[in-house]
Amino acid sequence: MPLVNKSITVLLFSMMLFSIIPAGYSQIKSGATLENGMWNTKVGKQVQITTDVTNGQDRAQPFAYIVQIQNQDGIVYSLSWITGTLDAGQSLSPSQSWMPTTPGTYTAQIFVWASVDNPDALSPPLAMKIIVS
Repeated sequence: MPLVNKSITVLLFSMMLFSIIPAGYSQIKSGATLENGMWNTKVGKQVQITTDVTNGQDRAQPFAYIVQIQNQDGIVYSLSWITGTLDAGQSLSPSQSWMPTTPGTYTAQIFVWASVDNPDALSPPLAMKIIVS
């Protein structure tokens, strides 16, 4: 996954068929900075985790955009989601916010599933490191 303009782009192989393609994610309006491939922010600063999602099919597709944030010990600090339906060819940039309360190293994992109750992945998961001071 190449790092380009403070966002990460997912490259899909033609043999893989995914209904919704996350193009990448970036921090916006969060006060977070990107250094050495990791996002840096401070305790009490709200972070927005945003992904560009496109329905590459010729039909509408229901989806759940799920963001899970874990600390370095694997403990989940935040789990949130947005659900909806994208029409054929439609794009969306869903965003979930998180406000860290404790310094440390965290991993934000982003999933796009068929629904919250149906974990059929519509795209490969994305992950990013966030350092909180």
